[in-house]
Amino acid sequence: QVRLVESGGGLVQAGGSLRLSCAASGRTFSNYAMGWFRQAPGKERVFVGGISYSGGRTYYADSVKGRFTISRDNAKNTVYLQMNSLKPEDTAVYYCAANPYGSGYSRQEEYDYWGQGTQVTVSS
Repeated sequence: QVRLVESGGGLVQAGGSLRLSCAASGRTFSNYAMGWFRQAPGKERVFVGGISYSGGRTYYADSVKGRFTISRDNAKNTVYLQMNSLKPEDTAVYYCAANPYGSGYSRQEEYDYWGQGTQVTVSS
């Protein structure tokens, strides 16, 4: 069992930045690739980005590429999502998730554990 707890969400103006954190506990963190997903009001949850076990490879949705950066610190059992140049359309609940397979980063079914989510609201 892996427990994931997101933090760092909030209200920010368009063009601003936020950094989300996801703290993991339970099983060995470095055994899991990690992903970030988001769900806007009235919409399905979608892939934002993913990072490999060691952090050497990252993957992003086209909508956030160049603005968002995923990183991880395995010593701290934490994965981060740095979000810059935020837009109102980035408003959503953001979830981190743990993927033991190290593949299929954009597919939700590849993730075994999910956090409870943190709200990000970007005002125009």
